[in-house]
Parts: sequence; structure tokens; C-alpha cells
Amino acid sequence: MQLSAKDAWKRILDEAHRELPDHTIRTWLEPTEAIALDEGRLIVGAPDQFAVEWNETKHATLLSRLAEPVIGQPTSVVFRVHEDRQKRPQMDFFVAPSAPAAAVAVAVNPSTQPLNERYTFDTFVIGKSNELAAAAAHAAAESPGKTYNPLFIYGATGLGKTHLMQAIAHTVCERQPDTRVLYVGAEQFINEVIESIHSRTMPEFRRRYRTDVDLFLVDDVHFLEGKEMTQEEFFHTFNALYEGNRQIVLTSDRPPKELPGLEARLVSRFEWGMVADIGQPDLEHRIAILRKKQEQDHLELTIPDDVLRFIAEHVRSNVRELEGCIIKLLLFASLKHKEVSIELAREALSDKIRPGEEGLSAARALPSINKVQEVVARRWGVTPEGLRSKARIKTLTVPRQIAMYLARELLEMQLVEIGQAFGGRDHSTVIHSVDKVSRQMSRDRTFRERVDHARQELCAE
Repeated sequence: MQLSAKDAWKRILDEAHRELPDHTIRTWLEPTEAIALDEGRLIVGAPDQFAVEWNETKHATLLSRLAEPVIGQPTSVVFRVHEDRQKRPQMDFFVAPSAPAAAVAVAVNPSTQPLNERYTFDTFVIGKSNELAAAAAHAAAESPGKTYNPLFIYGATGLGKTHLMQAIAHTVCERQPDTRVLYVGAEQFINEVIESIHSRTMPEFRRRYRTDVDLFLVDDVHFLEGKEMTQEEFFHTFNALYEGNRQIVLTSDRPPKELPGLEARLVSRFEWGMVADIGQPDLEHRIAILRKKQEQDHLELTIPDDVLRFIAEHVRSNVRELEGCIIKLLLFASLKHKEVSIELAREALSDKIRPGEEGLSAARALPSINKVQEVVARRWGVTPEGLRSKARIKTLTVPRQIAMYLARELLEMQLVEIGQAFGGRDHSTVIHSVDKVSRQMSRDRTFRERVDHARQELCAE
């Protein structure tokens, strides 16, 4: 019998106790939660981006090795932010919590995940990259089930899709307290379909999802790709809610037309209402986001404006990354017993500042991501455009994974940045690619030499 993700993760942690100190497991691994076990990957949720990157760097290789005998096949352990399961927001660990807001009565469906009380329209910072999505979300909240139904929001990880989705729920529930909200991730929907089939409780599942819902929110619908049985249930659930004029809000890392494993009838329905994207914030937008965090968490006297600008200039990937930098900086200042300054920020965030941005002559010699793609494409007989495309054919997949590996190793780029440079792929895809190339290099000498030759060419530039 196949282990569930939760059971597999528990057994892996039991094995990890033999190889890692207890304090390491308590600090970094016990706060995590298994999300899904699928197609050679165990996806584990961590509380924030800092924890994700720490676990990826320090523990993922060991845990993937421990996973193989537990699960019975080669399995990559992949970490991703799972903020919605947190008991409290990240920033609350570093500042005194403000007085609790008046509670809003929400008719919660038994299947729903909890809503984050901070994900409201008031705390969402609007800029050029997200103004269309924000306007559509406001309209959907004003007239649920009538304007922009469904609302499909897409964009890279950490840019605010979930924030906007939950802001709609908060607004609707403030105006209509008896609204029945169902908020789930696509992975949870998949798991519930499987469990309902096994336990023969599909009628109950369909009642929960199709009858007892006024506002249906689904995160990460791209995970439905290739799940034919689940797509069938989702199709009928969508139809039942849409015909009943219930508001549907969906998020994804790609627009509907770029979800190749999704049935055409679902793609067409996802495009019935409004499809809005969220892009990378520009400098002014990043500064505004950080100032909002500064104001929201009463950090005006703790973090000077020049430090906020320094962070905004050097961290360009996403909103979650910006917040993670604030958290790390505050923790670093606390450990060092120093006041927050640009010098301290430069030291604390040295892993976030890309080479070349601090004027180092050695760093300026590093190749660009475009150069990495160009060299790998030429050596593997494909085009740089092919590496950046959505195509998944083998002739492109292998060199694309190699280019991601070299970008991570040589340029020390953030995972999200690498994903964006290769067609807007999720950071977990980048982790999987880097891990796969590393394993292949360790057991295939010819492959390793070929990758090394590409690296040498790039370093000689």
C-alpha cells in the first residue's frame, strides 16, 4: 500500500534523527508539513521563503536520499512556502502583535483552509504590475457571481495571487456574514477526490463542494494538469457553482492556455470571466511594498528608509522574498545586537545580493543568464528560445535543466529568478532540475564532462 505524504514525511524525519542534530530538526524540519507525494517528488510546506531556501540548501539532498528506501523509489524532497497553514503571519515573530481586529463571522465549509487575516485589500500594495488583477478582484468582491466570474489570476510564486484571492473573501464576508466560503489548494482537492473514492463517500464530497458553497477559491490550479479523474470532478463542480451564480476565483502560475495537461473544456471555462496576470514589481513598487510592511508592523523606528531602498534595489524577485529579507534582517540585527543599517543589511543579505551589484570587478566577469542559455543551447543543439519556451520535449528538457543548474551554481541566482528566466516556471521545478542534473553528474562521467565544458566556456568569458 502506498504511503501518504504525511506518513512518508514522518518516517523520513525519523530516519533524519540519526544523521542530523536534534536542534536542527526542531528548528527547521518539525515546523514543516507534507503537502503532496506525486511523480517522484515529496512536496513539503515550510512557513516562509527563508525556511524554504535554508532547507533546500542544507537538507534537501540528505532528505531525498533518505526518502528512497522509505517510499521505495527515487524521490526528490522539495520545499515550498505554505503560508496559509501558519498559525500567525511571519512578521509577528519579530514585533509585538497589534490589537486584534474585530472578528468577522465566516460560514466556513468543513473542507476549507483558514484565511489569513492580513490578506485584505487594505494591505495589498497596487503598482503597474498588478493593477489589472487588483481592479478585477475589487469588482468580483463588489458583485460576487456577477462580475468577472470566474476570476483567474496568474503569475509567478510570491507576487500576491493568494493575497488578492483571500481579500475578496474578507470583503464579501464583511458585507454578507453568512457567506459560505470554501478555500482550498488544488492539491487538497486532488487528495479529497482520491480519499472520497477510496472511502466511497463521493456523494458527501459533491455536496460539500457543489451545494454548501457561495464563494469558491482554489489556489494553484496548475496542479490539476494530467489528473484526469480529478479534472472530471472539478469540471462538474465548476459547472454546478457557475450555474448557481456562485463566485469562483482561481490562481495559477500560468494562463489557462499554457496549462498543457488540462482538458480543453476546463481551459475554456477558466477563460469565461476575467484572466488577469500579476508581474514582477518595479523598483518604486518594491519600495512601496516594503514601506507598507514597515507601517503595518510598526517598524518605522527600527528600519530606516535608506535600508528599505537598499533592499528594494537588490531583491527583485517577488513580494514574498522582500518580506523574507525584512525577517532575516531583523533576526540578524537581534543576534548581532546591532541597529539596522545599510552595512548590516549588506552583511545579513549577502546571499540575496547578486554578484555585480556591489561593484566588484570579479563579479562583473560573471556571465549573464542569457549567456548561460546561449552556451547551453549551442552545445546541445537547440535554441535559447526553446529553453525559455513551455515545451516539455526531451530534446529541450535536458539542456533546460542543465542551464538552470549552471545558473544556480555560477550566478547564485534566486530560484524564482531562474524560473522566470525559463518561461515562468515554479521554483520547485528549478529545484527538481538542479537536483536531477547533480545526480546525473555523479553517476555519468560523460554527462559530467559535457556540463563541465559548458561551465568552463562560461567562466572563460
